[in-house]
Amino acid sequence: MLTPRRRFTSPSSSSSHRILSALATVLVLNALPAASVLAPRSNCYVFDNSSRLVDFSSWIGHHFEYEGKDADLVVRFCKDVESRSQTGYVDFGRFDKFNHFVSGSGHVDFVQGFYNGDLVNCEQSYDKMGRTAQVNVICGNCLNGQCTGGLGCICNITYESTCRVFLELAIPCEKPGPRVFKGFTVGFHPRSWELVYDGMTQLGFEKPHHEFSFGTQQIHVTLYMTAIASQSTLVQKPIVKVLPENGLEVRLSGSGVTGSPPTTLSPTMLNIDWRCKRTRDTPYEVNVTIPIEGYEPVQFILAKMCEYRQDQDGDSTKGWAIFGVLSFIFIVSSTLFCCGGFIYKTQVMGKRGIDALPGMTIVSACLETVSGAGQSYSRAEDLNSSFASEASWEHPPASYQGTQRPATASWEQSTASYQGTQRPATYQGTQRPATASWEHSTASYQGTQRPATERKYGAI
Repeated sequence: MLTPRRRFTSPSSSSSHRILSALATVLVLNALPAASVLAPRSNCYVFDNSSRLVDFSSWIGHHFEYEGKDADLVVRFCKDVESRSQTGYVDFGRFDKFNHFVSGSGHVDFVQGFYNGDLVNCEQSYDKMGRTAQVNVICGNCLNGQCTGGLGCICNITYESTCRVFLELAIPCEKPGPRVFKGFTVGFHPRSWELVYDGMTQLGFEKPHHEFSFGTQQIHVTLYMTAIASQSTLVQKPIVKVLPENGLEVRLSGSGVTGSPPTTLSPTMLNIDWRCKRTRDTPYEVNVTIPIEGYEPVQFILAKMCEYRQDQDGDSTKGWAIFGVLSFIFIVSSTLFCCGGFIYKTQVMGKRGIDALPGMTIVSACLETVSGAGQSYSRAEDLNSSFASEASWEHPPASYQGTQRPATASWEQSTASYQGTQRPATYQGTQRPATASWEHSTASYQGTQRPATERKYGAI
């Protein structure tokens, strides 16, 4: 009868397998990015004295009532405080959207402020905010031993005036969360905090969201980081991890990469240059982690869409470099050509001034062609011919010329007589005889010309 053989494993092999699996688990956990501190889903949260986050979002609206002689005081956690009686409700303030939830001192762990209550008879109250209330939260039980266990109760109340009341509320507080680097912000503007506010990652950047993703055409993103000046040296250099690793090229630059401490007056910049090397239907995840010494790291995720491939920045830089070299060669060669041509024309051809510049002959020809022949330069003989043509055009008709000839002759005679009589008058210093002869010649000229004019009109 055959019996089946049993296989035994040695204890050393099984222990080695367990050790290897444990090491693999540790390596995987270390490879995963550190969890970021997310902003709570409401404004009902507080930081304790060690900067740890305590989230009371699950306590919003929880009802606590204190029975008094004339009226009952009701606290709705992170909502409002009311005084209720048979005559009605009196509002003692509401929990504002701003953070009026701070850490306390002594036996008080936290303090809540309620403002903008009823204004009746409280117009000149504390900061002119109407009726107000302050709730001192104690984690645990009341000092007087009341309301042990359960969800807590109001230990006692104190009316400072008819417009302000103090309450002590004992509740089982939430467990403190991670230590947050308060005052640290990251945004797209030096005075904004879209990504990180007060050390906590904002909604939309805690994980990839398609509606918060960047388009393919946006290849540059600049982030601004600010922190409290006294603690700015705790901020370390950012770490970037891309998922998936292949397909998106990411480069970092700016003062934030070098480790400069950010402050509110001088924010540091983190320039992200990313280019798509491979198309993808879903966005790439760019995980940015900023380590903070002694605090939880600040982490946020940027999503980048890649609908098409993008050329490298080096190719465009190379193209501009080639263009610059060619431009330099053209400018140098043009300068040498102009200088050589100018020297040749002045030394060899004997030209001077602007005519010695190379290419001026071609430029002059082009200007003459564009301006037209009528605007060109006219020579002296052209001007003489134009004057002659003008004289011939203004010459009277033939009939008029025939009748005018005696007048012309008499004009010449009178001119001769004028010249003859004027010379002795010039030498003797008397001008009167010459003037008389000139008037006589003018009269004779007019007398001889009038019959010609009458014959002219008669001929016409």
